[in-house]
Parts: sequence; structure tokens; C-alpha cells
Amino acid sequence: MYHKGTRNQQPVTRNPPVTLKQFKLDPISLGPKEGLALINGTQFILSFAVKAVQRMQNCLDAADIIGAMSLEALTGTKAPFDERLHELRPYDGSILVAKRLRTLLEGSEIMQSHMDCGRVQDPYSLRCMPQVHGASRNAWMHLKELTEIELNSVTDNPIILGADDTISGGNFHGQPLALPLDYACFAAAEIGNISDRRCYLLLEGKWGLPMLLMKDVGLNSGFMIPQYTTAALVTENKTLCFPASADSIPTSLGQEDHVSMGSISGRKLNKVLDNLEFILAIELLSACQAIEFRRPLKSSQLLEAAHEYVREHVGFASEDRIFADDINKVAGVIKDFSFVESGNLKI
Repeated sequence: MYHKGTRNQQPVTRNPPVTLKQFKLDPISLGPKEGLALINGTQFILSFAVKAVQRMQNCLDAADIIGAMSLEALTGTKAPFDERLHELRPYDGSILVAKRLRTLLEGSEIMQSHMDCGRVQDPYSLRCMPQVHGASRNAWMHLKELTEIELNSVTDNPIILGADDTISGGNFHGQPLALPLDYACFAAAEIGNISDRRCYLLLEGKWGLPMLLMKDVGLNSGFMIPQYTTAALVTENKTLCFPASADSIPTSLGQEDHVSMGSISGRKLNKVLDNLEFILAIELLSACQAIEFRRPLKSSQLLEAAHEYVREHVGFASEDRIFADDINKVAGVIKDFSFVESGNLKI
């Protein structure tokens, strides 16, 4: 590419970007209309949507695994995940999550140990995982479907169909993705919300667990401060849930009098996912700590593999320490997808 200087008007050659050099690629020579097609707002929105689809799926998969671990630590029942129950209200997301939870809990010694404990019902954050996680999965599936359509669509304007055939239309408008991005934002925030509730349950000192997940809580705060963090992140996510697509500010002398604001929708969703990864990391850290108070009983093969993978990065906490270090390590294995992909957990 060449750039004309404003003073001497001499062409200046720009070196290929570092990324192109790294992958041994040549710069693209753009033709008519292609430059605008690459930098238009619709492509900006789509890029955030593509990233969010990948990240949100990973968070949803992780939430099922981590939620199952919390259920085990709290000696909850798997009865609410019965296939027959979910066939009576057959949402795709609920059916999928219930199936995943049944698979994750299969063969658990912990589950077998309290089959006749007399507890009638678990709190909603345990019992209703298929309904809550499942509703968020439905939102994710909708975003994924529309993102795939957008990836394979023409969003240029005007559209040139032939030598003498053009249409000036509105395929560039971001509304088709702005709405599902906002919907997915609420759905991601809700996964964080229910995860924080499970974190709190793990700290209450009920059902045989020590209060704050430590034995000497007179001298230690235990996992109280990590749960403060989930509460703060959940609250921040709530403030990010205002739908950007519900607003529109006219520009271009009124020509662009209704816009989608979808770029803000995409950015907000990815910020919520940033926070969600840390919320899930804290629940995972707490669930791993709690499960060790159930020893010598073991959970299912899948959940034991998840526990062992976390323990490769973070050890059991017998007293207070700087939990920020632990949280960052566990958040790292969620962010890079390795937690879900380890131990055949991508079921």
C-alpha cells in the first residue's frame, strides 16, 4: 500500500504488518468497494459476535461442569435432571443441559452416599440448572445461528447485480445481530448470577461443609472474599445489561436516522464474558475446595478429572493466602478453553 504525504506529496511505502510477516502472507490488494466492506460497522459487529459465540459456548460448557461439582460438594440430588421431566417442557437448551449433568454425575460415589438422606429439595441454583443454564444456551444458539448467516451474507451497499442492475438498500444495517447480541448479554450475565449463588451456598457451613470452606475460620476469612468478588462482578454485569439496541441517535444530517448500536452490544457482551470467566473461576476454586471435605468418597470419573486438572494449577487452601493468584490461574484455564477440553470434559 502507498500513502501520499501531506507536505512533499511523495509516495511512502508501508511495510507489511508484523502479523502478515509472521504467517508469510502478502497484503491484500483491495478492489472497488472492498475497503468499505472491511471497515464498515456491520463487520465490526460481526467480529465481536464471532468471538462472543466461541467464548460463550466455552463458558456454558464450563458452567455445567462447575455447577455439577458444586452440586456434588453440597450433596445435592440429580433427580431434577431426569430425562422424563425435561421431555414435558422440551426446550432444546434444558434438554441438553440435563443430559450433560446426568453424564457428568454418572457413577459418583458422593451421589450414592446420600441417596436416602431425607432432604426434599435443593435450592434453585442447584435444582434449576437445566432451566437456567438451558435458557442461556437457547440464547447462545440463536446468536450462533444468526452469526453464521451473517458470515455468509452480502452486507455491502449498493449491491451490484449486473452491469446495469444495482440496488441501493439496507443490508449493511446491524439490527439483525444487535438484538441477539443484547439477548446473549443477558443470558451470559445470568450464568454469572446463578454461579455466584452457588458460591454463596458453598460458604454457609451446611450439609457437612465447614463455614467459609475452612476449619479455622476464627483466624481465617476462608473463601469469603472470593465470593465478594463474584458478587461485585455480577453487579457490574447487571449494569451492562441495558440493551444498546433499544437506543438510536440520528447522524449524517438525518440520513442515518435509525442505527442499531450493535457495536456497543457486541462490546458489552464480551465485557460480560470477561467477568463471567472470573465468576466461574471462583466457583470452580470453591467447588474443588469443598469436594475435598467429602473424601474419601469420590465423584464421577469426569468430575474427578476436572478436579485433578485444577489441582495441577492450584492447591487446597488450609489457611488464608492471596486468593487473587489462585483466581487468576483458574480463570486462565477457563479463558484458554483448556479446562473444558481437558479430561474428555467436552461432552
